[in-house]
Amino acid sequence: MKRLQVLWLFLIAIVFFGKVSVTAQEVGLQLYSLRNQFKEDIPSTLKLINDWGITVLEGGDSYGMPEEEFKELLAKNNLKMVSIGATFNDLAIAPEEVVKKAKSYGATYVMCAWIPHHGNNFGIVDAQKAVEVFNRAGKLLREKGLKLAYHAHGFEFRPYGDGTLFDYMAENANYFDFEMDVYWVHHAGADPMKLLKKYPSKFILMHLKDMEKGTTKNNTGHADVETNVVLGTGEVDIAGVVAEAKRLGIKYMFIEDECSRVVDQVPKSLKYLEGLK
Repeated sequence: MKRLQVLWLFLIAIVFFGKVSVTAQEVGLQLYSLRNQFKEDIPSTLKLINDWGITVLEGGDSYGMPEEEFKELLAKNNLKMVSIGATFNDLAIAPEEVVKKAKSYGATYVMCAWIPHHGNNFGIVDAQKAVEVFNRAGKLLREKGLKLAYHAHGFEFRPYGDGTLFDYMAENANYFDFEMDVYWVHHAGADPMKLLKKYPSKFILMHLKDMEKGTTKNNTGHADVETNVVLGTGEVDIAGVVAEAKRLGIKYMFIEDECSRVVDQVPKSLKYLEGLK
């Protein structure tokens, strides 16, 4: 009888709501957004995040404060660090330390945001080395219950073979996945929506960041941070990628706003995202 009742409720949900969500998505914040505010006052900055109603974070830097004290402030403000950053060299040389740090924060994900390369010369040799490092470190992390994600910045979308260097990385990613920053994908001339559809199982995290209309684009991985605007007001299809991310079951979507107006913009971006539900 109970099974029949559950099935009946499921069918009602489909009729009235069109679909049933099987995975809860959460909007969080990449702490780098508030790097300048942290330099002034760490406790009040963490309280500000709490005031915004955000509970999940991506970070890993304690901004000069002893880590244990920083973690106490996170707990006090009901903030959970679900993802931490690690440098390429950390993963290449001391992946065990990366595991230790992630575990100490209670994180599930580790993200790497940059592959070192000379000047603006990023090519297949760099991509091959990165894949080797990420697969080796990612295997260790996976064995410890963690997930490794590489955050592309744009130079990975340069042509290679019949596709791009990113395609090479994605096709050879055996023990790591990707975090999509929609701003940087768009900035490099790629299409975030097409990329999500091409690699539906490869993106496990997302950075939500919109771009001022008319911004000059390139694939260098560098841009003026002041071109970060309130979500939904720029030229990135935020509504589209959020809907696709939800469909794919990407659990955490972190707002990252690197501009000087971040404190004013984040609440507006949150309101925009609430309107999409």
